[in-house]
Amino acid sequence: MQEILDYIKKNEEAYIEELKELLRIPSISTLPENKDDVNRCANLVANKLRNAGMSRVEIFQTEGHPLVYGEWLGAPGKPTVLIYGHYDVQPVDPIELWDNPPFEPVVKDGNIFARGATDDKGQMFMHIKSVEAFFKIDGSLPLNVKFIIEGEEEIGSENLESFINMNTELLKCDAVLISDTALFGPGIPTITYGLRGISYMEVELTGPRRDLHSGTFGGAVGNPINLLADIIAGLHDKNGRITIPHFYDDVLKTTLKEKDNFKRLKFSERRFASEAGVKILQGEKGYSTLERLWTRPTLDCNGIIGGFTSKGAKTVIASKATVKISMRLVPNQDPKKISRLFTKHIKDMAPRSVIVEVRDLHRAYPVLTPLDSPATIAASKAMEEAFGKRIVYVRDGGSVPIVTSFSSKLKVPVVLMGLGLDSENLHSPNEHFSLKHFQLGILSSALFFKKYSK
Repeated sequence: MQEILDYIKKNEEAYIEELKELLRIPSISTLPENKDDVNRCANLVANKLRNAGMSRVEIFQTEGHPLVYGEWLGAPGKPTVLIYGHYDVQPVDPIELWDNPPFEPVVKDGNIFARGATDDKGQMFMHIKSVEAFFKIDGSLPLNVKFIIEGEEEIGSENLESFINMNTELLKCDAVLISDTALFGPGIPTITYGLRGISYMEVELTGPRRDLHSGTFGGAVGNPINLLADIIAGLHDKNGRITIPHFYDDVLKTTLKEKDNFKRLKFSERRFASEAGVKILQGEKGYSTLERLWTRPTLDCNGIIGGFTSKGAKTVIASKATVKISMRLVPNQDPKKISRLFTKHIKDMAPRSVIVEVRDLHRAYPVLTPLDSPATIAASKAMEEAFGKRIVYVRDGGSVPIVTSFSSKLKVPVVLMGLGLDSENLHSPNEHFSLKHFQLGILSSALFFKKYSK
């Protein structure tokens, strides 16, 4: 095993250059104009899997973007691990806030800067390289490995959902390994055991059938922008609680054991506020910041569209106003139920002077994963050995929509072994990934294969 670890350390620079090749492809899944780029990235990922030693690699076309599948099943009697990742990335807006072009990778201060560096190309690529190291040194793996790498994670993984339903035998495994979450802090080995779900909604108010002169009609016609602002403001009370009736009915309470664990993590609210670029933190009254982030549901306005937004003045009452709203959900909350409650509440709040349309854009279920499965124990020991530090266990405020599907459809535990950091600007300008964590991730992956095989 030491020879494999030495090989990984020796080839660090080569791995970085290969990662740059992936990062140069603008595989933005949500933009139609990038469809060819997404396909190109899928083909490159497939080639990387072939070069790493997979005996079978196949690209599955879907109604959206391709799925890349790879396998090596040459270890009879040993466990099979399914490694999931995604090669698609978020849009780069606002482009003017990037220090360097987002698809021209730059190494600076021990980090690699590019869209997709930490979410999720860098983290996904770690496992391909650890597999490759075994084949270069031993000519085989100590266990069976499958890969499923998708191009639609950033838009809800809808086609992967149906693919899993129709291909449970192909994806059959003993555990799923995912690296698309964060370390608790720099250099701290971390296993994530809980994720929030999401219900993502869009609300559109329509007033007059066309934009109107605000002098001629102002004060006599309902202004969709004004009314939408009233609705948004009414979605929270003065204590930061969401006002949707029955919203909290199914929220799973945090155990005393979990609360004690949160305290032991020595979370710094001051540092967290500084990283977020705010003076003070704000949230639901009566809960700590970690509880707000990990164990409490939230509702946030993600964008508003309406009226005249160019430079200068144009005095109009807009015909339409639209808002996008995400609700992060916690264990026991059902996103379908929350979407229905949200829709009813919005329609009850809106005055009769406007027409209301509520659209359900996408959703994901919250998840809690077991900490006592052999795969999780192996991952914990692997990270501890690679980092030389004791593992910590955390929840995450974000969502990985496909985790619940893997768990429920394949009936296996899911291990969340993330190597990113919340401060690495995922989904924002100047996204980056620590090259130290990239290297430690490859080592952790290799050690996991060995330990889980036993």
